[in-house]
Amino acid sequence: MNKDPEKFSFVKLYCRIFGHKLKVTKNVTDHVCEYRCKHCGEELTDTANGFLAPLTRKFKETNAYIAKIHRRRKNRKSKQFAKAS
Repeated sequence: MNKDPEKFSFVKLYCRIFGHKLKVTKNVTDHVCEYRCKHCGEELTDTANGFLAPLTRKFKETNAYIAKIHRRRKNRKSKQFAKAS
């Protein structure tokens, strides 16, 4: 079944009226997360200025790169503290 974004959906109407029920799907860093709505399945992410934006392909690539940098820095800090002990 091909999903048409222009097609009427009660679930999307529910989310427009009452708001999305967001659940964290991925913690990119300590401050940036990716979310998915439990009802309509829309994916959102945090932006640089603190707002939520639809999770596009470009945001997915950016979040993956940020997560990679964050992991490297976290590992580097943990190694430094391990040597000092």
